[in-house]
Order: sequence, then C-alpha cells, then structure tokens
Amino acid sequence: MTTNAELLARRQAAVPRGVNTAHPVFAVRASNAEIWDVEGKRYIDFVGGIGVQNTGHRHPKVVRAIETALQGTIHTAFQVSAYESYIALAERLNAAAPIEGPAKTIFFSTGAEAVENATKIARYATKRSAVIAFSGAFHGRTLYTMAMTGKVVPYKAGFGDMPGGIHRLPFPIESHGHTAAQSLEALEMLFKTDVEPSRVAAIIIEPVQGEGGFYVAPFEFLRTLRAICDKHGILLIDDEIQAGFARTGKLFAIEHSGVKPDLITTAKSLAGGMPLSGVVGRAAIMDAPDPGGLGGTYAGNPLACAAGLAVMDVIQEEKIVERSVTLGDKLTSRLKQMALRNDLPPIDDIRGLGAMVAFDLVKTRGTQEPDADRTKKLLGEALKRGLILLTCGLYGNGVRILVPITIEDHVLDEALGILEDSLKAIA
Repeated sequence: MTTNAELLARRQAAVPRGVNTAHPVFAVRASNAEIWDVEGKRYIDFVGGIGVQNTGHRHPKVVRAIETALQGTIHTAFQVSAYESYIALAERLNAAAPIEGPAKTIFFSTGAEAVENATKIARYATKRSAVIAFSGAFHGRTLYTMAMTGKVVPYKAGFGDMPGGIHRLPFPIESHGHTAAQSLEALEMLFKTDVEPSRVAAIIIEPVQGEGGFYVAPFEFLRTLRAICDKHGILLIDDEIQAGFARTGKLFAIEHSGVKPDLITTAKSLAGGMPLSGVVGRAAIMDAPDPGGLGGTYAGNPLACAAGLAVMDVIQEEKIVERSVTLGDKLTSRLKQMALRNDLPPIDDIRGLGAMVAFDLVKTRGTQEPDADRTKKLLGEALKRGLILLTCGLYGNGVRILVPITIEDHVLDEALGILEDSLKAIA
C-alpha cells in the first residue's frame, strides 16, 4: 500500500516548495463532504477545495454531465470551433447575474484569469488604466492579480516590484478599527493625492473577503461605492470567486446589498470541481475589446461547461441557496455555544454570510490578540481526528468553513463534534 509519507517524500522531490500543501494527506476518493486518503482514512471536508465544492464532491448529476460530454469532444478551443455548452452556460449566467441590462459572459480556466481579464476589459472599455483594490483582498497569483492582492506574505514577498497603476484602500472591518466611513474618506483622499478619478478604470472588491478573513463588506458601503463609480465613470468589479455560487444565501453575494456591478468574476464552485472561471458583465462593456483580444486555449473547456450547467441545475433543484442559509445558521449557532465555554480556547469574532463562516482564536478571552500558534495546532489536531480545516486572514488565527452546502446533517453534526473535541484538546 502506498502511504501518505511515501507520497509526501515524492512530492517534495518532484514539486517545488512554492506550491504549498496545507495537510500531508493524499486523496484517492471523495463523495459529497467526505474524502478518503491513500491509507483508507476518512476525513470530513470543511474546506471544499477552497470553496470549489459547494454542491459536494462528485455530485452524481455533475459526474453524469461530464461523462456525457466525454462522448462528444474533450477539446476543440472555443476560438477555433465553438460548442453549445459554452453558449448555454453563458446564457444561464447572463440571466442570473445581478447586472443592469443585457449581459454577456466569457469563460476562462482559473480565478486569476477571470480577474485579470475583467481588469483588461475595464481598461479597454474606459480607456483608463488605474485600478483600486482593498487591503486583505485576494485576487490571484499572476503578476497583475498579485499586485491587486492585499497581502504580502506569502503572495508578494520576494517577487520584486509589482505592476503599477494599482491603488489600495483599507477594507472596512470595524473589529479591526476600519469603519466604512474611514474607507470612504481614504478613497476621497486617494483622489486628492494619488490618482484623479478620470484615470481610474475600475474599483474591484470582494463582497465577502475570502483569503482576507471572511469579512463582509457593509451593504451601505457597497451602495456608496456604486454611486461613486457612477459619478466618475468608474466600473465596479465584483469578485465573487470565493463568495459566489450560493455560498452566502444568494447565488451572488453582492445581491444582499442590492448593488448591480458592471463586471462580475466567478470561478471555484461554478463547475463542481472542473477548472472553469468566467467574467459576466454589461454587454456594451464586454463587447469593447476587439476580436482576438480575449480568450485562452483551454478557456471554457466543453467538459467544464457541461459540469457548470449541471451545477446550475443542482443549485435550483436542490434549493442550495436556501440550504446555505440553514447551514450557516447551524454553524454560527454551534460556534457561539463553543465560544461561551471556559474549557475551550478563546473564540472571537464569529462572522460570515450564509454558509461562508469563520472564527478567530485569540490569546485572551475578550481581546483580539491573535493566537496563530494555537490555530495551527487546531488544524493538526482536527486532521488527526478526521476533519480538514483551513485558516484565513492577515494574522494566521482565522479558521474558515467552506463545507459543501450539500453535507448530510449527521455528517455535519459529527464534524462539529470533532471540531469541539479538537479545541478542547489544545485548550
């Protein structure tokens, strides 16, 4: 039998250390919210491929869609010979996205590609070059999206100068001392001291930060951003890559605010695990670049598009949006119960939207002093007991929960029991 230790040694010899693996286990099988490793050990997955498996690992409908698509073509390149599944999925997204007026969609393979192309489209459509992003943001690891990402270690450290024309504002997190009013004041000061509004192509924001810590952008703040963009002819880009596709109790997280962005980036749970991302936007903006200015060899692969159509069906048929609200309430309620216990480590700032939930471990109850060391121990303890967790945030003490929304109730109860026992073990 191949062991995790053997594969870890091979991985270290064959794969560069720059791509990190959070847990030293190697999966061979997965189903809904469960994963089995090469040694046969079972884990409950509270990470979901970092928000990719909202409809669960290997949902039967998604698997059947891929199998059916395999009988047709695996690849032709949409730019060479198109296929219906790409068009059909674009039509579904255009109809569902909170975009003002007619919408159009283009597909890519990764979230970073979607973000980079959204900014390309915005720059072409506005004939401006500057972009405003936020602290704590994660938009990708390509050089340009890395520049927009608001976290130095590990994403920017050692990679040298970032591309220019990107400006940063504090993301409004009241628990960290940054109010929405202060962020708006910083924007006005940015316009006075660094870049005039007429040079800004776009403001890009995650309605709920992912890697940044699962902080929800205040809805009124988003509405004010929309008004400022309208005033100055700036495009608003909504990065829904981690927050989207039914995770927060809406298909798109920004729907909670009533704001209609100009461009939306999506990926992760869009295709149930297949590599697919997209940019949805107002048709006139999307049509701005000339033919050939957008695309990618594997972008909008037919198998991935077929999977995406199946995911859309599952979300509708199984009421995944509604389920995310119920799931989020249960997660939050249980975490709040744990936070009251003196025999568990201090838990602070339980937060999120729908089933996009996180909490912090702090050193002293009633304070916000991060306890990154104990958080790392929690991940190791939970893994030993069969629960896969992942951190988030700037200080290494946030624990994010991205469990498949389709998780069975008894499996969820088991997982929360493991979390509780793991916390007690490190108290």
